[in-house]
Amino acid sequence: MLTETIIKFTSSSEVKPWLEDKTNSILSPVHFQAKKLRDDMKLAIQGVDDVSKMLLDNSTREIERRNMKVYNRARALNKLAHLFVDRLKKLETPEEISYDTLNRYAQEIQKIFIVFDIDIKNWFPRISPFFIMDRRRFQTVYEKAKQTHTFLNDFLTKEYVKTKTLEEAFSQLNELQNVQTLQGAIGVEKDQIKNERLPVETDIADLEQKIEELKTKGPIDALNTVNNEICNLTNELKNTIRHLQKPFIKMQALATTGGGGGVTPDELTRINLYLDTPFDALITEKDGYPELREILEKLQRFLAEDKLKLKDEKSRKAEQLVNEIIKNNSLCQIQAKAVELAKSRDQLMASTSMDETKRILASCQQQLEQLKARKTSIEAHEAVKENAYNEAVDKISSLKRTIEKNILSSTDIKVQIP
Repeated sequence: MLTETIIKFTSSSEVKPWLEDKTNSILSPVHFQAKKLRDDMKLAIQGVDDVSKMLLDNSTREIERRNMKVYNRARALNKLAHLFVDRLKKLETPEEISYDTLNRYAQEIQKIFIVFDIDIKNWFPRISPFFIMDRRRFQTVYEKAKQTHTFLNDFLTKEYVKTKTLEEAFSQLNELQNVQTLQGAIGVEKDQIKNERLPVETDIADLEQKIEELKTKGPIDALNTVNNEICNLTNELKNTIRHLQKPFIKMQALATTGGGGGVTPDELTRINLYLDTPFDALITEKDGYPELREILEKLQRFLAEDKLKLKDEKSRKAEQLVNEIIKNNSLCQIQAKAVELAKSRDQLMASTSMDETKRILASCQQQLEQLKARKTSIEAHEAVKENAYNEAVDKISSLKRTIEKNILSSTDIKVQIP
């Protein structure tokens, strides 16, 4: 059993010289003939352009003579010659020879000649019998150009097309080298961006650790501890005086819409404070909370007189709590602790160490935001490069497989590009 031979290259740069050596005898004659036909076609088109300009010049002279027998035909021929020259002016002859460039060139000429044929058929009979020699001369040159185009087109469809796949392989090899060069450049840029990102991430981690230490140590941590204790004490206080909430709301209503009942504006403000922020209300009282006592004494009277219209159970619980607060001083310990915590809080907040810590913390947080913004920008740039790199990798892989396929199709030789 015969084993299929596969030519394996160590690098993609070896493929092109090898393929050139293998196919030189095939492509060189084809390219030589293609260049010759391209040059012949260029000369033929130049001839049509020259003879079109001759029609333009001769018709212009007849127009200037104002011979009424010839005038209208001269104007028609002048307009037609202008069209011929303008169309040919847009035609570009390819510098680089390949099947694709030459085929596009032949197709563009075909389009121009189709329109020329229509114009000649429609307009030359109308110009008769004038400019007969000029028209014959144009027709001779034009027919010769059409014949040259036929030669070019036959060559493309019968001979050059056979080497199209092989020629594409060379073009793809050039593209492969370009994409590989681009991939290498993108890889270098990726490494540079990574080297830029890593120290930023280190700085971010260091700052986050420093910020965490500032928050969990020193005056800020002490303040957080005090605030937590204040929060716990506030919840305890709210729970302790919870049976006063409904009576206080009733007292507010009585004070604002029910004739007052003897509740002063200051007392109404104090009631609002106890309802909203009982901790602040208690620490702003003097020892023994005299303002609250006065309010509770009035509340006792309202309860006895049933002015608040409370349910029996709520009235009983409120009266019981009022007695405990007034007679048993049940809020004194809470008030003392609250005042102590408020004092500690205020001292911490007003301390120079707190000011310095806040200043450092604000500076660190500002730096952290700037670094995170920079990291985001770097990561976005890195993502763009990563996508471009991956696209180049996919393109390289696709080109290699296509080149291998085209070489096999053109030469019956199986190759493997690494």
